[in-house]
Amino acid sequence: MPEARIAKHPLAQRDTAKLLYFKEGQILDLNFKNAPEVLPADALLVFNNTRVVQARILFEKTLGAKPIEVFCLEPVGQDVQTAMAANHEVNFVCLVGNAKRWPDGLTLAKKLNETTTLSAQKLNRRDDSFTLRLFWDGDFSFAEILEMAGKVPLPPYLNREIDENDRERYQTVYARHDGSVAAPTAGLHFTPEAIEELTQKGVTIAETTLHVGAGTFKPVSTTHIHNHQMHAEEVHVQRGLVQKLIAHHGPIYAVGTTSTRTLESLYWMGVKIISGATQPHLVLNQWEAYNLPQHIPYSEALRALLNFMDEKELATLVTHTSLIIGPGYKFRVLDALFTNFHQPGSTLILLVAAALGSAWEVVYNHALANNYRFLSYGDSNLYIIPEGHKVPRN
Repeated sequence: MPEARIAKHPLAQRDTAKLLYFKEGQILDLNFKNAPEVLPADALLVFNNTRVVQARILFEKTLGAKPIEVFCLEPVGQDVQTAMAANHEVNFVCLVGNAKRWPDGLTLAKKLNETTTLSAQKLNRRDDSFTLRLFWDGDFSFAEILEMAGKVPLPPYLNREIDENDRERYQTVYARHDGSVAAPTAGLHFTPEAIEELTQKGVTIAETTLHVGAGTFKPVSTTHIHNHQMHAEEVHVQRGLVQKLIAHHGPIYAVGTTSTRTLESLYWMGVKIISGATQPHLVLNQWEAYNLPQHIPYSEALRALLNFMDEKELATLVTHTSLIIGPGYKFRVLDALFTNFHQPGSTLILLVAAALGSAWEVVYNHALANNYRFLSYGDSNLYIIPEGHKVPRN
């Protein structure tokens, strides 16, 4: 990808981005403000309402020395939202920059205000990461501590320091549940006005939560996709969403690859229940969907999931998915998805190839030839998934 095509900064207004609209083999060049016009009134539109946390923390070890950078990835022993609400201390898996400068046994400290100090202790090493004990004074949640102590974890490919604008713009307008270390970027173009226009049109709005991990940036470095280790991400699905999916008879649109993975995973979790799985084995592993029974009707799988939640008295299902969606995958839930332009060699490109087949190359070449902006702060796409790449729901 030409470096000049990477959008290093957001546009002045969210909805002034371009929108590449792909339907039935045809490409239309639109503006994102046109998005409400092209969605049918009977559509169900699903957003990922995760919120990006200020996950990068710089600890100054000594005056003049290079700081130790701690990048919080995921909690140990509890789900993300519980960890974000924790008071006084949490254990977190973290990447540590300049780790060699942090001697074992040394506690790092960062003064946040006159009465609050955040401290970090190394507990153990896990491959290329560390388990850290993070603890602090004062009656603050960990999410509040990160707001005070941390920085926006911008994607590495932006290759720049953050500015004040990033705190607002690297966040969707509907973000509400703290936990992601990367934004669900397809949603960055939506404004309250666009959502209101869609609602007025009759489009049904729904939300789910998938907390995006740093693994989303992990490139596919293997020759064959089967040798790639897909990252697991935590999902929180409310009973009301499953009910909406069962009751809805129009097309289903996902905003982003994270919503896509969540929705498709729900179908396969229902299939697992029908096949005899129970908690904690409701998690979906990387290749499971390709080996589970393929004939289960959509409504039967979703009703099995809803019955499971009712039996367990779960208002919200909290689980993990490692589902990898690549060429040959047949979509069970989605009819269309909004997404951005992704990095070459990424699992996100594989997902786009699953949705569009070989037409994904036509789309990307068109975008390069027509000055579209790429990656997190770039322009938008709306893909209507061709019939041959999905299984009819009814």
